[in-house]
Amino acid sequence: MAGREQKKSGGGGKKKEVKKETGLGLSFTKDENFGEWYSEVVVNSEMIEYYDISGCYILRPWAMSIWEIMQTFFDAEIKKMKVKNCYFPVFVSPGVLQKEKDHIEGFAPEVAWVTKSGESDLEVPIAIRPTSETVMYPYYSKWIRGHRDLPLKLNQWCNVVRWEFSNPTPFIRSREFLWQEGHTAFATKEEADTEVLEILELYRCIYEEFLAIPVTKGRKSELEKFAGGLYTTSVEAFIPNTGRGIQGATSHCLGQNFAKMFEINYENEKGEKAMVWQNSWAYSTRTIGVMVMVHGDNKGLVLPPKVAALQVIVIPVPYKDADTQGIFDACAATVATLSEAGIRAEADLRENYSPGWKYSNWEMKGVPLRIEIGPRDLANNQVRVVRRDNGEKTDISRVFLVEQVKGMLDKIQQNLFDAAKQKRDACIEVVKTWDEFVKALGQKKLILAPWCDEEDVEKDVKARTKGEMGAAKSLCTPFEQPELPEGTKCFASGKPAKKWTYWGRSY
Repeated sequence: MAGREQKKSGGGGKKKEVKKETGLGLSFTKDENFGEWYSEVVVNSEMIEYYDISGCYILRPWAMSIWEIMQTFFDAEIKKMKVKNCYFPVFVSPGVLQKEKDHIEGFAPEVAWVTKSGESDLEVPIAIRPTSETVMYPYYSKWIRGHRDLPLKLNQWCNVVRWEFSNPTPFIRSREFLWQEGHTAFATKEEADTEVLEILELYRCIYEEFLAIPVTKGRKSELEKFAGGLYTTSVEAFIPNTGRGIQGATSHCLGQNFAKMFEINYENEKGEKAMVWQNSWAYSTRTIGVMVMVHGDNKGLVLPPKVAALQVIVIPVPYKDADTQGIFDACAATVATLSEAGIRAEADLRENYSPGWKYSNWEMKGVPLRIEIGPRDLANNQVRVVRRDNGEKTDISRVFLVEQVKGMLDKIQQNLFDAAKQKRDACIEVVKTWDEFVKALGQKKLILAPWCDEEDVEKDVKARTKGEMGAAKSLCTPFEQPELPEGTKCFASGKPAKKWTYWGRSY
């Protein structure tokens, strides 16, 4: 025991030198310079590489594997709901794109256009999809004729382009991103309403059960809802370090607005012509950015075990004169045992790096558990396990390896969620007056306030809070509403309040 500890403490001064040489550590801390810290973590952990076109990023395997794990879960769940996958072209003709006026007004500033082919100008420029309502619905109108053609439930996994100019941030705001978008059509509003909430529950599941991030389910205000839709529901996360809310995923009921524009009609059972009810719903690679922001620390990324491509990294710690081969064999055997049990494990047997360097490297990449095997572990038929989330060290017998490791991974998953929830809940401030609101906003709080639900009042809140940090807006009206005592007034207008709504700055 002492030997190993001494080695660690003795290497303290040396470790710093190593860091300088290899650039392993982070130059910024999460609390002091969050923006720079975030940029450094996503690059140093090998999730992202910056690209030579601003606002575009390369998703490296370490990030892509997280996306694939969530995709596997979500794809299976929507298939149980009888949603089928398809693929529509990335190009949109201007006539179609401009059909739904509110919709295109909402997206117009960020639509990218193809204007040339080789050296010649195109007669009519072609848009690249910012979202696919207008791409898909002309064909829904063609495919849906009678009540037997309903419901029509399609989803596509694809990329979309939104030519953002304000502060591109990897995963959070990029000009091209990956997502899934579901587009469904029903005979009745009831069916559409039911599906909106079923999908929202899957989004909650992705955030809370996979990414270990607490979210609030709720409804967007009229001002913040999807352009051209009837109503929007969302799961909202919160980043305590910046005091900003972040929309996690959205499930929209589009009502009959698009059906009217694109003439999506069908003949019902009575032989009468009727219009369909539609939904659209999406989540994107933004989910990964939220995970980095919520769980990451000053050593780098912290991955929840459920989405980690690698759940356990096994590192040999041979000292001088130790039985190096024996230690390497024990590492290989440990990996084999864990892999057989369905745990994603690998050994880092690179000989040109010291154990200390490897520890820092895998901590930066956020691997949930590290297993160290040195001469003493070999002699005692044990391994040392170190948790990434809290640094806790435990020696466990190789006899009980699998159940112990499984138990630890479950504990890490739960602990990450609990810690994130505790931090988020500590930021929630209930306010009743404008003065309390302004004060809470200055303290980076997630604000719950009684509101009269009037659009002009929300516009006024935005106007009155404009500043360097960006204006405050409504984030969502939570489905779980606290009691609203009779006579409660709106925090911003003084009119009678109708509901409790979350407010704050947002990404």
